[in-house]
Amino acid sequence: MNWEQFTSKVLSVARIGLKFSTDPFALENYEELEKLAIETLKTNVDPTIQTNIYERDIYPTPNVSVRVIVFNDAGELLMVKEKDFLTWSVPGGWCDVFESSSESGRKEVLQETGYEVKIDRLLAVLQREKYKEYRTLISEYVHYYSATIVGGEAKPNHETVEVKFFPMDQLPEVSRKSSMTEIHKALAVFRKERDVDFD
Repeated sequence: MNWEQFTSKVLSVARIGLKFSTDPFALENYEELEKLAIETLKTNVDPTIQTNIYERDIYPTPNVSVRVIVFNDAGELLMVKEKDFLTWSVPGGWCDVFESSSESGRKEVLQETGYEVKIDRLLAVLQREKYKEYRTLISEYVHYYSATIVGGEAKPNHETVEVKFFPMDQLPEVSRKSSMTEIHKALAVFRKERDVDFD
């Protein structure tokens, strides 16, 4: 955990305390803790930060995303070129509320690639900030699934500019939204048919 993540964690603790504590002395301390953490982020990370980054009045929890490993008959990996960074990732994105992560995965593949898939099994549940190559204030869990194509055809959407299958020895540069470490951890489970990998 770097200091930005530590400060983000302090904000989460302050939010929890302000929501659930009834002791006036504790509430005063949580308010001060929140102000100090906000000022730290405002000074060192983003001068536009004015309030607790955990704005919703609920218990702060990690965000959840999903990525899906799909192969064609030639054993090539399905990847999408993302419009915002022009680098590649396996299809996926944030999970939607009131929707299972596997359903979100199926939907993300369809939206980003044009292929309809059947989710086969869970490969990995990973704490993404361990594998990101940049600093982040966002705590995130990612679910990796494997899937089989059952219909559709390659068709990018507004988030992607290209859909392509890659041989495993010619994988392209991956985007910030995934990492080769995460992808290889999921692939190791896929190949060996062993238990789910997790942090």
